[in-house]
Amino acid sequence: MYDLNKAPSDLFSIIRRAVERGSLLGCSIDITSANDMEAVTFKKLVKGHAYSLTGVEEVSYRGNMTKLVRIRNPWGEVEWTGAWSDNAREWDSIDPSARSRLQNRSEDGEFWMSYSDFLREFSRLEICNLTADALQSSQMKKWSASLFQGEWRRGSTAGGCRNYPASFWLNPQFKIMLQNPDQQGNPDCSFVVALMQKDRRKKRREGQDMETIGFALYEVPDQFKGSSGVHLKRDFFLSHASSARSETFINLREVSSRLKLPKGEYIIVPSTFEPNKDGDFVLRVFSEKPAGSE
Repeated sequence: MYDLNKAPSDLFSIIRRAVERGSLLGCSIDITSANDMEAVTFKKLVKGHAYSLTGVEEVSYRGNMTKLVRIRNPWGEVEWTGAWSDNAREWDSIDPSARSRLQNRSEDGEFWMSYSDFLREFSRLEICNLTADALQSSQMKKWSASLFQGEWRRGSTAGGCRNYPASFWLNPQFKIMLQNPDQQGNPDCSFVVALMQKDRRKKRREGQDMETIGFALYEVPDQFKGSSGVHLKRDFFLSHASSARSETFINLREVSSRLKLPKGEYIIVPSTFEPNKDGDFVLRVFSEKPAGSE
């Protein structure tokens, strides 16, 4: 989920790659009161309404490359009337072949708008990345997915977060090998880490709430690179900072973050916030290019 007021600088690239991989993208405009629900703005956008983002494009407009996004209103009507809308003047100033490919004048609920207007008008964007087995189309690029099952057990593997250095190292540890950078000449590899706690519906019926969960990633030290069965010990964590981590520890069923790290080997340490909390979890790593794991 992205708060568009604080959109990362590479969000357009993230959106483009998500569209290429058949991910589901939803966007909405926050409401400030119950009266706002389904209220229509001056330029015909509906507040508190679930739109989907269905395409991205860059076109040459008056000598500059302009980023566009295609949005769909599931009602099938009520469309944006600002720049790049179905009958907007901007279409007259671009290459005719691009215009005939992109412009659609029907009242079908789908419309284009500039990426800058999208960031200004919409409040949030949610991206649901589907696993490779959910993508049927042979044209789609696919995520490579690794899946680990694990458990936290009081007195053995429930070490809590970094705030508890005496026990943090006892948490389960999983190794990923990022071998294929996103682009030539750039050492960084993009991937998504998702940590989900299991059986929480059953636990809720027993009166237990969600645990507060999160994760941290550490670069494997040189002496252990290429080795299997690595489990980093207490002294390592006392003297090394994490390379990346989940944004927050939170009591949600799943915590996920999109990350970018240089090519290399990393240990992921999923944990509850406090030590000695029993729980079962699934850890998934989705990478844009194949990655090894253990």
